Amino acid sequence: MLVAGTVPPAPVDASQVRRALAPFGSSRMLPRGSYLDDAVLAWEREHFFGGWQCVGRSGDVAPGGMHAQSVGEYGVLLTRDQEGVLHGFENACRHRGHELLPCGSSQEARAIVCPYHAWSYRLDGSLIGAPGHHDVELDKSTLGLKAVEVREWHGWIFLDRTGRGGKFQEHIGELEDVVARYGAADLVTPVSHEYDVAANWKVIIENYQECYHCAMIHPELCRVSPPESGDNVELDGDWVGGWMELRESAQTMSLDGRSGGTAIARLDEHEKRTVMYVAVLPNLLISLHPDYVMTHLLTPLAPDRTRIRCSWAFPAEVANAEGFDPAYAVDFWDLTNRQDWAACESVQRGMKAPQFEPGPLAPSEDGVYQFVTYVARAYQGSSADDT
Repeated sequence: MLVAGTVPPAPVDASQVRRALAPFGSSRMLPRGSYLDDAVLAWEREHFFGGWQCVGRSGDVAPGGMHAQSVGEYGVLLTRDQEGVLHGFENACRHRGHELLPCGSSQEARAIVCPYHAWSYRLDGSLIGAPGHHDVELDKSTLGLKAVEVREWHGWIFLDRTGRGGKFQEHIGELEDVVARYGAADLVTPVSHEYDVAANWKVIIENYQECYHCAMIHPELCRVSPPESGDNVELDGDWVGGWMELRESAQTMSLDGRSGGTAIARLDEHEKRTVMYVAVLPNLLISLHPDYVMTHLLTPLAPDRTRIRCSWAFPAEVANAEGFDPAYAVDFWDLTNRQDWAACESVQRGMKAPQFEPGPLAPSEDGVYQFVTYVARAYQGSSADDT
């Protein structure tokens, strides 16, 4: 997850970082400042979000189209040519830096045209022309858009905006074997919700990595999935995750436990009776259900604010069937999401207390420990040989 090269330590209390790395059972959470300080978020944007991160779904960029996405303090432009090849660029004109497309928007066009002075580019980033330069010879080969590395993986788009994120296959690691059977690239996404949550992005992932809180705030979830069930896994790659069981009476995660769709093909009996929860670091949460896949895409806006895009994807034959209603999955998770966001925001407010000190983790919070120690090791700094 860390970008390659020499990485300076994060601006946090080093002794508290070491305490977070103590053996499970005696460790503590990350230093308080890692959730509150602007300087820490700036470090994370450079060294976590500077490497591979998810920016959306392949369907966000149609052939002959473009889509702009914010990645921290600036944006990237994704295009797909008529042959279906995906390209990524810094969202800045080579003339004077004007954004080529407002972040968050999409457009279908034969060329990229800067709205400021009408410099134009092909969808592969090469310069077509610059108005007003008829009598001035421009070396067009040196004025193409600045490229960023992009990869498509099971229908998700990842980019490495610094070019120092290392091999994508190593970033994903053994998660490939976990996700492959769900056929995510062919799923259709009919519904997405966007939430602005007043909490640090790490608080949200920590909450996602445990169900220790479920009995207190998720009665609907507990009716269809035992909160003490399942196990976490430790496999290669920049991700953490685990699975939980469905109750015998439940087909999936919904308010009544019934599915409004059909089971995804190729799943084995274990996968048909469980939900797999995966955090692909730093910003993609994937929830693999027997009949649908839900994702949360996290964008840190400030130390105490995170934008989350939650999407629900279903097999094409289900999503495109006449009369299909995804509400059975959407309503359940919209309710559960809002319960989680309220808890995360309360944690964020509580950590602002001047005398707050992180406490010990419960035995069932081993998934949180995996995430915390991953971040803590990164906070200590490293060289390219250590990433």
